[in-house]
Amino acid sequence: MAATDLEKGGDSDRLIDQMEDRGPASYVAEFVGTFALVFFVTAAVSLYVVPTPGAFIDFSVIGLVHVFVLFFLIQIFAVASGAHFNPAVTVALTFFRQISVVDGAIYIVTQLAGGVAGALLTKALLSDEGEAVNYGATTVSDLLDGAILGGMVVEALGTFFLVLVIVGVAVNPRGAKEWAGLTIGATLGLLVMVFAPLTGAGFNPARSFGPAIVSGEFGGAG
Repeated sequence: MAATDLEKGGDSDRLIDQMEDRGPASYVAEFVGTFALVFFVTAAVSLYVVPTPGAFIDFSVIGLVHVFVLFFLIQIFAVASGAHFNPAVTVALTFFRQISVVDGAIYIVTQLAGGVAGALLTKALLSDEGEAVNYGATTVSDLLDGAILGGMVVEALGTFFLVLVIVGVAVNPRGAKEWAGLTIGATLGLLVMVFAPLTGAGFNPARSFGPAIVSGEFGGAG
């Protein structure tokens, strides 16, 4: 997902950052990937979340959707753009000098645009079902007593673990990059299964931003 190389020198190995130049193809890949991610996630939420108090919601299905869609998107777009699809990931990889500040900023804009486009497609295809759940907008649940601070802590914790795994398997030169897609997808799916009942499990500003813009629901910690 991010290009690094290991150069041996003297008694120790030195990590040499290779900040790749990105171009239009990378920006398009980030838009399309984020669009697809947000569409499939919000469509799954619209179809499987029942907005009835006390109703059973199978978050394992929604979690598995996250696993598979992110895995497939990483496999498709990793070479083209690094497969960020998430402003939080882009910020982290900018910090680790895997992408330039300018390219990172363009990535974030395209990711946010892709998130809005994905939510709009869900609205177009699943208008009634989507409207009932605000097209998958992330909101702080009653389990946290609607506490915005608690929701922010949950979202920050989930985002931290997701980025930690990405850095560990995709950025670390000793990481098992051949397993990156599955590992990252499975991590996101696990986080969704555990934390979705609390906040909707955004862990991705683009995933939260798109449905919020489309639904007008900004009450969550996304």
